[in-house]
Amino acid sequence: MTASVLMCRPDHFGIEYEINPWMHVAVKVDHALAEAQWDALYRTYLDLGVEVELATPVAGLPDMVFTANAAVLWDDRAVLSNFHHPERQGEEVHWRQELERRGFDVHELPRALSFEGAGDALFVGDRLFCGYGFRTDRDSHRPVARILEVDFVSLELIDPRFYHLDTCFCPLDATNVLAAPDAFAPESLRVIRDLVPNLIEVPVEVAAGFACNAMPLGGHVLSSLTISQLEAPLKAAGYTPIPHAMGEFLKAGGGVRCLSLPLGDGERGKARDPDAQPAG
Repeated sequence: MTASVLMCRPDHFGIEYEINPWMHVAVKVDHALAEAQWDALYRTYLDLGVEVELATPVAGLPDMVFTANAAVLWDDRAVLSNFHHPERQGEEVHWRQELERRGFDVHELPRALSFEGAGDALFVGDRLFCGYGFRTDRDSHRPVARILEVDFVSLELIDPRFYHLDTCFCPLDATNVLAAPDAFAPESLRVIRDLVPNLIEVPVEVAAGFACNAMPLGGHVLSSLTISQLEAPLKAAGYTPIPHAMGEFLKAGGGVRCLSLPLGDGERGKARDPDAQPAG
């Protein structure tokens, strides 16, 4: 089964505002280097047999490059993000169009609820793990799970560096998960340990290099350079890390996973019908 991933070229990427601890408008993005780093990830996907679909970048929306924040997807349904910060809310109409064009039945939450898509909602098997504390409201979790008709658990994030769940938590499959314990409230960490059969604990300094912001594909895990420090536990779990230089995107608080939205791929063993019609 060939996976499919949605990406968006970094044509308009830059640090134009500050909405997480990594972003500083005084720090300029090297656009040529950002394009090279993005292209290297894109080409790795192609080399691994992944179909890469491209969203249209929009001027004035520099963070559209981070496609994972568009929505959370399950089968043919999508729950669109309600971005917490006004700076990103202009993306929502474009993500709706991109997803409907690809045959997803797109749902919206009440405007009062902040919810940031697959940045804060990741599946371990058939259960949705949802983060809250910085960009997503805990009250959004139940309606998201109801729309998708799945079970969910809520995890509290406590370190602002790990402002999205996907910065500190990466399901490799239904059994193996990468996670940085220091990013979670104690009760949430207990929930993870209770529910995850094999938790690969990531030291906070490795996680701060966005090692957990990773994409599993078959027996590979694509991530930032610090993923190489997890080679031994990953190999024990049956995975080979593929490190990528992501320095320009780390300036905005993003890495490999942030740049990649899986479209009904092999993560949960079901493929989206590429010929499906909207509202299918």
